[in-house]
Amino acid sequence: MTAIKDTTPITDGYSMPSEFSPHDGTIMIYPTRPGSWGKDRSAALKAFGEIYLEILKRENLYILTDWEHYKEAEEFLTSLIEDYESREEASEPETTEPETDRLYILPIDSDDAWARDVGPTFLTKKGRDLRAVNWAFNAWGGAVDGLYASWNKDDAVAEAFCELYETDYYDAAPFVLEGGSIHCDGEGTVMVTESCLLSPGRNPDLTKEQIEEKLKTYLGAEKVLWLPRGIYNDETNEHVDNVCAFINPGEVVLAWTDNTEDPQYELSKADLEYLESVTDAGGRKLKIHKLPIPDYPVAVQQEDLDNYEFEEGEDTREAGERLAASYVNFYFINGAALVPQFGGPNADSDKRALEILKGLCPGRQIIGIDARAILLGGGNIHCITQQVPEI
Repeated sequence: MTAIKDTTPITDGYSMPSEFSPHDGTIMIYPTRPGSWGKDRSAALKAFGEIYLEILKRENLYILTDWEHYKEAEEFLTSLIEDYESREEASEPETTEPETDRLYILPIDSDDAWARDVGPTFLTKKGRDLRAVNWAFNAWGGAVDGLYASWNKDDAVAEAFCELYETDYYDAAPFVLEGGSIHCDGEGTVMVTESCLLSPGRNPDLTKEQIEEKLKTYLGAEKVLWLPRGIYNDETNEHVDNVCAFINPGEVVLAWTDNTEDPQYELSKADLEYLESVTDAGGRKLKIHKLPIPDYPVAVQQEDLDNYEFEEGEDTREAGERLAASYVNFYFINGAALVPQFGGPNADSDKRALEILKGLCPGRQIIGIDARAILLGGGNIHCITQQVPEI
C-alpha cells in the first residue's frame, strides 16, 4: 500500500479514535525472544494464550510471527482453541466462544513482541475510512538508553502490517514514537508523559512545542496533556499507558498509592495535581479515578533470572529488581477489558482493581489475566496489543 509523505492526517481529516471504540481486531506478536520471555517460554505463552482466546471471542486477532516460528505459532493456536473447546464441552458452555475464522497468522518478522509500540497507529475519518501512521522505532531510546542493540525488524513491522492489511499509511519517520507513549480520547485529546517524550533518546533535536505539533499533526489532535511522570522503574522512560488511561472522553483512571513511603507516591501525586489543573480538548475538567497499584512490589526472582537468555547489548535484569506493575495497563476489546493480575501477596490488590473497573465500565466484562509472565518481559497486556478500529 501507499506510504503517504506529501500530506498529513490533520490536513486530510483523519484522527486517532479511542481504544474503547469498536474494534475490527487486535494485533499481537507471537513471543519468542529469550531475553524477554525466557528459554522456557511456557509461562509467557500461557498468558498470551489467555489473551488470544478472549480476543477471538469478540474480534479479529492478527498474530505476527517470523517464518522460523510460523508453524509453531500455528500449532500453538490450533491446540489452544481445541483445548478450550474440549474444556467447554465438559462444563457449562460460555455465551461467547473463540472463532477460528477471526484468526489471521501473518508472516511478519520482529525483534520482540511489543505490538503496541512497533505496530501502526490507526486513524479514522468521518465516512468510516481507515489509514495508519508509521512512526520511527528505536527500542525505547536508541544509542542513549535503548533496551536492545538492534531494532531494524521492529522498525519495519508497521509498514509490513499495512501492506498485508491493505491500508495506506502516513510515514512520520524519522520522528520516534511508540504506541504505549500515547493515549487518545477519540475527541481530540492526547495524553503523554514528559519523562518519556522529552527523554534524550527519542527526538533530542525537537523542542517540547515541536513534539506537540507532531502529535497534533499525525494524530489529528487538538490538545496534548503532558503528565509529568509515569510508573516507577518503567524502563520505557515511563510510558503513559502504564500510569493513566482514558475510559471515556473526559474521564481517566490514574495509577495511585496512598503509601507515602512508596517511590510511586510522588510520581502519581504530581500527575494528579497536573490532571486536576487542566481541561481536555472539549474544555471539560477531567473526571479522575484512582486505580491503586499492587500493595506489594512485584520483583524479579532468582528463578526468573535463571530463565533469561540475553543478547549482547540487551538490557538485563537482576534478582530483586522491582518491576513496573500497574493495573492501568489493561486493554479494551469489544465488550470487555483485559486486566493484569499479579497473584501471590497481591491477590487482594488484584480483586480490588477488577472491582473498581467493573464499577467504572458498566456494560463490559472485566476479565483478569495472570500477567506476571508478561510483566517479566518488561511490559503488560496493553503493551502487547494494538487495536485496529472498526470501519
